[in-house]
Amino acid sequence: MNANEIHDRIKDHFPEGVVEFKSEAAVDPFIVVRPELIRDIASFISSDPDLKFDYLMSLSGMDFNDGNLGVVYHLFSMEKRHRIVLKAKLPKGEAQIPSVESIWKSANWHEREAFDLFGIVFQGHPDLRRILLPDDWEGHPLRKDYKAQEYYRGMKVPY
Repeated sequence: MNANEIHDRIKDHFPEGVVEFKSEAAVDPFIVVRPELIRDIASFISSDPDLKFDYLMSLSGMDFNDGNLGVVYHLFSMEKRHRIVLKAKLPKGEAQIPSVESIWKSANWHEREAFDLFGIVFQGHPDLRRILLPDDWEGHPLRKDYKAQEYYRGMKVPY
């Protein structure tokens, strides 16, 4: 299936779930979905016989620098040999989205990384805690508005 067909299949099953579709994106075609429906959409596209997205290649957090954070899912079907990118946009003050870890186990560490570095809370994640930074680190370093702390446990933090 091509990106247009994948979009149409998702839109048919979740007409209220698709916010935007860019078939001619700079790198990969992408579909922006409503964040509260991501787990339902992920469950559908992983089990639908025509889509069979069985491989989460990556899950990344991002800061749009406009008061919103995002989660980007790069997906591939090993059997069908097609790919798509899903994106969800979240308000920075309420950065919460359902976890897809129960659908794609590789999301476990990816979600923890996005939580650690962006502060995105993945609801229903089985072990959501920092993965790269110490538990008592202040803030989320990949946010555009992050201010590095000058000292950590009495030691100067190098820039």
